[in-house]
Amino acid sequence: MSEITIRAARATDARGIATLDVETWRATYAGLLSAAYLTGLSTRRRELGWAHVIRREPRDVRVATDSEGRILGFGSCGLCRGERDFTGEVFTLYVGPDWQNRGVGRGLLLALFARLVASGRRSAIIWVLRDNPGRFFYERLNGRQVSRKMLAIDGMSVEATAYGWRDLPSFLAATAREGRSPGA
Repeated sequence: MSEITIRAARATDARGIATLDVETWRATYAGLLSAAYLTGLSTRRRELGWAHVIRREPRDVRVATDSEGRILGFGSCGLCRGERDFTGEVFTLYVGPDWQNRGVGRGLLLALFARLVASGRRSAIIWVLRDNPGRFFYERLNGRQVSRKMLAIDGMSVEATAYGWRDLPSFLAATAREGRSPGA
């Protein structure tokens, strides 16, 4: 396996993030969201959106790259958008299908948590579609179901579950004591 690096996003990463964003949505949500919606996703529109997010605060977006600089996964975080009991939120976390179950997602999540702590946020949530099998990843990393809500996506009502970590500094310290590097 090639060496994996997790770093803050750069403006030049927007296209690679957008391409992986569309690819992972299509793979992850096939059968959960309409085929018409998924095939209509625009890489160009996502690229413009990611370029804006990266320009606004590049440290809030992390990418996992291989030794040749290809983006294998990405995530973003920031101030929690509505759950009073949490100060931070992981907005996105996606890993290319060929790189799942290799520690890339775990490394990205830990890097996002470290970013939240560095910016003064001691707790975090992430929202996941209830029927997304990837939700078990968060449970394996001690995320606890803390809330539910309905989301409107392409005219459909889809249930989402929030997983929460109430003490990020302690979680990161415990992970460090396990001796596993972020990309492991």
